[in-house]
This record gives sequence, structure tokens and C-alpha cells, in this order.
Amino acid sequence: MEKDQININCKALIIGGSAGSIDVILMLLPHLKAGFKFPIIMVLHRKNSTDSKLSELFSNKTKILVKDIEDKDPVKDGTIYIAPADYHLLIESTGVFSLDASEKVNFSRPSIDVTFESAADVYQDKLVCILLSGANADGVLGLKKVKSKKGMSVVQEPTNAKVPFMPEMAIKNKQVDIILNDNEIAAFINRL
Repeated sequence: MEKDQININCKALIIGGSAGSIDVILMLLPHLKAGFKFPIIMVLHRKNSTDSKLSELFSNKTKILVKDIEDKDPVKDGTIYIAPADYHLLIESTGVFSLDASEKVNFSRPSIDVTFESAADVYQDKLVCILLSGANADGVLGLKKVKSKKGMSVVQEPTNAKVPFMPEMAIKNKQVDIILNDNEIAAFINRL
């Protein structure tokens, strides 16, 4: 699928990332157009104590509402959500977020796989997932589920990623529809 020929009725966009991904997000946020008709949900590997002001940092880069997710918050269009540290993020079929403190997956909580898989069950072919820079394979199995439900999987170009392992693993496992450089991601989202 060509990145310029997007034909999807997006109902949710999830961005997953680990080491090196915050720089990409800070670069794309100022370029996102307000008024999009879906939520943007960010699942980032981070320590509980060190990144507690992530929503404040992101809010300073965009006019779009940025919100830390709390258990049972409703999922609303036109909002950027940030998964909290140390909880897995699930999306329920009733349209609310659910937080789970079960075992780490791929040494991570939140796990990108867990959120991608949960969202794939809810949004199916209307889900778009973007996997950014990172040092482990979290997200690869989630993208497999997204693709099985006919959703769209996108990864950051590994040669353009600060830590290329995560997008490389997705490409190696053939779970990718589109590969984008970091400076192409905002324009891609604006076309959804």
C-alpha cells in the first residue's frame, strides 16, 4: 500500500514507541491539524517517576487536547491520550479505557502489544497503528492482530529511528503496510 493512497475510515489511531520515540512525537505534534474524527492514543514505554509530566510536555507542542488516561475514561474523538506508566491499556467494546496491572509483556507495562490487540478487537478494519523507535519487539504481535482484523499497520523507517530494533522486527515479521520517515508521520495522520 502506498502512503499517498490511504483509503481507510479511521476510528482510532494508536502510536506505540519506546526508546527514541518521544523525540519523534515532539516533532510531529505541532504539525497535527485539530478537529480529527478519531482519538490518538499513545502507548510509550517509560518509568513511572521520570515521565509524569509527559502530557504537559506534549500539550506545549500542540493546540489539541492532551489527556492522561484514567481507568474508565470514555474514548473521545479529537483528543490525544497518553497511557499511564506501569499499567496495561485496554479499550473496551463499550468505548471506555481500562487499566490493568497484570504481568509485564515484553518487559513492559504498558505493553504496546496489549493495547494494539485490544484495539484491534474493538476497531477492526478502522484501526491504524504506528510503531516507532524502540529496543525490543513489543508491538510486533499486536500488529499481527491488527492486520488479521484488516486494520492498517505503519512503522517508522528503521534507518531513521534512534533505536531501530522495534520497527525492524515488525518489518522482518511482515506485519507492515507502510514505512514512514519521522518527518512524514504528521502528514500521514492528517490525511486519515
